Amino acid sequence: MNIIEQKLNALRTRLVDKKVKIMIVGLGSVGNYLLDYLMSVGDERMSITVVGRNAEKMLSDVNIVKIASAIRGQNRTDINIVSGVDLNDTDCLAKCFKENEPDIIVNSSRAYSGLKYGSISWKNIRAYGIWTPLSIRYVKNIMEACEKADCKALVINTSYSDAVIPWLKSAGKLYPDFGSGNVNHLIPRIKLAAAEQCGIKDFWNIDVTYATAHFHDVVISKEGQTENVEQLIALEYGGKPLNADMDKVFAACKIAMPTDAKRNMMNASSNFEIIKGILGAVRDGKRVKLHCPGVFGEIGGYPVIIDGTGKEIAANICEDKFTLDAMREKNRQSIYLDGVEKIENGTLYYTDELLDKVKRAFGVDLVKCVPFDKISETAEFIIKQIIEKHKEN
Repeated sequence: MNIIEQKLNALRTRLVDKKVKIMIVGLGSVGNYLLDYLMSVGDERMSITVVGRNAEKMLSDVNIVKIASAIRGQNRTDINIVSGVDLNDTDCLAKCFKENEPDIIVNSSRAYSGLKYGSISWKNIRAYGIWTPLSIRYVKNIMEACEKADCKALVINTSYSDAVIPWLKSAGKLYPDFGSGNVNHLIPRIKLAAAEQCGIKDFWNIDVTYATAHFHDVVISKEGQTENVEQLIALEYGGKPLNADMDKVFAACKIAMPTDAKRNMMNASSNFEIIKGILGAVRDGKRVKLHCPGVFGEIGGYPVIIDGTGKEIAANICEDKFTLDAMREKNRQSIYLDGVEKIENGTLYYTDELLDKVKRAFGVDLVKCVPFDKISETAEFIIKQIIEKHKEN
């Protein structure tokens, strides 16, 4: 039984006569949207704890969500606020976890808030992997705190899990169980486009099995093309293969989107989908399919099955359509284009192409390798030399 299965089965036992305790770490735009979505379920068997530094801001944010959901007749869930928590202080985090005993932790924190990193990287270097040291910065502290507190919560990471989760695993550290976003964002676009092409009205009944990393989430969403990389994807409808023209499907996935914080509605929705899937399997005995980056510490994004129909809950990467080796290779191809050459022995290796792009675009020399103990140092370099000098005002 793998670690995720152990946690899911333990959660099923705990929830026989208890509420599920969900903790949101970081109440920025992703955290606020997620809080609103969870409240909209009207689940009396759920309690939510929000964690951050600023008590006044969190109270204000929580109040508007509580009243808005009450207006809609959906306020059935308790919300608790834990303020004064420094995400750089693992002892402080461990104390928070021990005192509140969460069942599910969602990390929605960011090392540099108020900025979509892609607003800098895509137009300049067409790669997102450069930001990995920032994306891992707080979640590594959260996982260290979980270990200190002996916290057995299922952990969902929100930022660039394609590389962040495997980086933690390769360093021999505790790592999140699920990643949200990225490949998940493409699935509804693909369903909508395939349904339009094939004349299907109930697009939600199209089944998608897809394995790819973050680069293709971006390039397909923004440009409607795959950079000439064949995609590992299968579509079914009514239990039969759906033979859509995938070039046209991907072209139709280019949908106009805002570039401000409203985009985080998608990331919050990805977290919501994972929580819904977990509870569907654990409490309701359902079999659910998700698409998650970094799951089981694998590089890139994968289809995942959580099967709660049996006595024991099972959770695995779905190999119904493609072998794990084929999915790993396809993800390596995608994440290479995102600037990540490999992750091994606790070290992230940037591609030579990314180093050249960074030098030409930003005039700085980015290190080739980032060992685990140099994460904070590299993150500070990226903030000072790239973000603060090139962000849009």
